[in-house]
Amino acid sequence: MTELITPHGGKLINLMASGQEAAAIRKDAIHYKNLTLTERQICDLELVVNGTFSPLIGFLKKGDYQSVLDDMSLMSGEIWPIPVTLDVSRSFSETLNKGEKIALRDNEGVLLAILDVSDIWTPEKSEEAQKVFGTVDEKHPAVNYLMHQAGEVYIGGNITGIEYPKHYDYQLLRHSPAELREQFSKMGWTKIVAFQTRNPMHRAHVELTTRAAKEISGNLLIHPVVGMTKPGDVDHYTRVRCYQKILSKYPSGTTMMSLLPLAMRMGGPREALWHAIIRKNYGCTHLIVGRDHAGPGNDSNGNPFYGPYDAQELVVKYSDKIGIKMVPFKLMVYVEDMAGYMPVDEVPKEASVLNISGTELRRRLTQGLDIPEWFTYPEVTVELRKTYPPKSKQGFTIFFTGLSGSGKSTIANGLLVKLMEVGDRPVTLLDGDVVRMHLSSELGFSREHRDLNIKRIGYVASEITKNAGVAICAPIAPYEEPRRFNRELISQVGAYIEVHISTSLEECERRDVKGLYAKARKGIIKGFTGIDDPYEVPDSPELRVDTADITQEQAVQQVFLYLEKEGFLG
Repeated sequence: MTELITPHGGKLINLMASGQEAAAIRKDAIHYKNLTLTERQICDLELVVNGTFSPLIGFLKKGDYQSVLDDMSLMSGEIWPIPVTLDVSRSFSETLNKGEKIALRDNEGVLLAILDVSDIWTPEKSEEAQKVFGTVDEKHPAVNYLMHQAGEVYIGGNITGIEYPKHYDYQLLRHSPAELREQFSKMGWTKIVAFQTRNPMHRAHVELTTRAAKEISGNLLIHPVVGMTKPGDVDHYTRVRCYQKILSKYPSGTTMMSLLPLAMRMGGPREALWHAIIRKNYGCTHLIVGRDHAGPGNDSNGNPFYGPYDAQELVVKYSDKIGIKMVPFKLMVYVEDMAGYMPVDEVPKEASVLNISGTELRRRLTQGLDIPEWFTYPEVTVELRKTYPPKSKQGFTIFFTGLSGSGKSTIANGLLVKLMEVGDRPVTLLDGDVVRMHLSSELGFSREHRDLNIKRIGYVASEITKNAGVAICAPIAPYEEPRRFNRELISQVGAYIEVHISTSLEECERRDVKGLYAKARKGIIKGFTGIDDPYEVPDSPELRVDTADITQEQAVQQVFLYLEKEGFLG
């Protein structure tokens, strides 16, 4: 471990082993237990090792973890608002002992770091959710991750870095805190305001960031997050291409960009404070903090998770302690009469104001409508249209779910023919029985295996959707959790349309040509959905179709008309 103190202030830690030390550790690592890290864990590990998360020297130990939950600080008293933990499965944790070393690897098996195990404990996840994110509502993406994806057990301990995760994209735009501080020093920058963003930038953002830099008589660092953000966000490749177009709009020598591989938690006020500490470590003196900074939107009752100024207030409260100042994000609007942007609170009452929300921008993109030049630059629009073509050109997944005999396969086959007739995109049918034969032949019918089968279907469908094709899925899919998983996965690359074939159990039994329900009633078949295994009815599918009193053709037409109405058919 090395420590660096620079004129920009603050202790900066680097946990990367030297060449000789790393070579020796690699030889010893063949005797250690291996842990393959998740995407989020790799993001966290990189930022711990390179000093972005200074003063952390590893994944949090139990005492520091509890202190962060209770007091937003480490046991040493240093402010730290977000728990950075290493979560593992219970089965893996049961093989460990305190004091041993674990080899932390990526999914290719590359050794990234060694963890010295200090603590092993089972967290109370509902407590963590409530104290850190202020809610246990699983609509919050971090709470959802905590409850459904994170491992049951946490491991704490110090880290020795061996190799940084590989990044093959935008390599010249990726800097460690020490590298960025050195760049600032070479350029003579002493006052730097950072702009945190996980979205594309438009003309209003250029105006507000330019004003922020002028306000502090300093320079601007555009510091976008390119790790994990909120599900459904614009992918970082598209965003970085947009940022590169934007850079030329700033006066020469005033602005630079660096990419931050942070796994965001969307934690509102605590996350804003975290972002401020991170930018302090990178050598910045100021951070622009917006209304509802790092907020995930609305909860299950339609109310915002956080107040609009909670994040700003928390950063101001701790500004002196963490050594970085806040510049409030000023909402900029286009004043038509003046043909320019102004802060909304400075606009004359009689002036005509124009604005386009993120929702409206997405609507215009997906419908192929005009994006006005007063809102964004034509070069940015071109990049966004590459990623967000009109709905009639996008890939999508139609996911049928319902009881055996409800009519799923019949409707799916009929829809396949209708879409093939249209002929504007490749169409693939992933029927439940066919998938079982070719993709999941080794799986049984336990809950675990059923879930895995549905997630496999979702993965294949996501690849089809990502490549502008249409995936039609028709499994029973009785459980909500894997259906939710598939929705989140596929929605990142295209549209996900869940169709619940709501035909009643009685009607399905009446149609039972194969006699499966009768065998299940007699106990010959075990674990049959609807008889001795539950079917969890979808809460809010895009479409429900009851085939009891309509023809097959009418059922297919209902789905086809929905696609037409929603703009998926050109």
